[in-house]
Amino acid sequence: MPKLSLIIPVYNEKNTILEILAKVGRVDLGETAKEVIIVDDFSSDGTREILQSLAGQHQIIFHDQNYGKGRALRTGFAAAKGDVIVVQDADLEYNPDDFKAMLA
Repeated sequence: MPKLSLIIPVYNEKNTILEILAKVGRVDLGETAKEVIIVDDFSSDGTREILQSLAGQHQIIFHDQNYGKGRALRTGFAAAKGDVIVVQDADLEYNPDDFKAMLA
């Protein structure tokens, strides 16, 4: 069975992080398994605390300082175990419902 790795780089996204995680969770990929890897790039607005409360639900990696989106993505890519890797921004810029069409 193929596996999709969703990398979600996060920096100060307290207003949208729970919404994007709910949308990602609702996506039905049929036979394709999915893993969600969230990389918090040292948020300072309360996002880290929200993510800490979700421990065990997703793979969450916390940077010890702000390195930028590029480093957050590389951290996520290094942790990914899927056959396909997709970036999902936490600010709702991309629609998770597009994953199924992309995989087809």
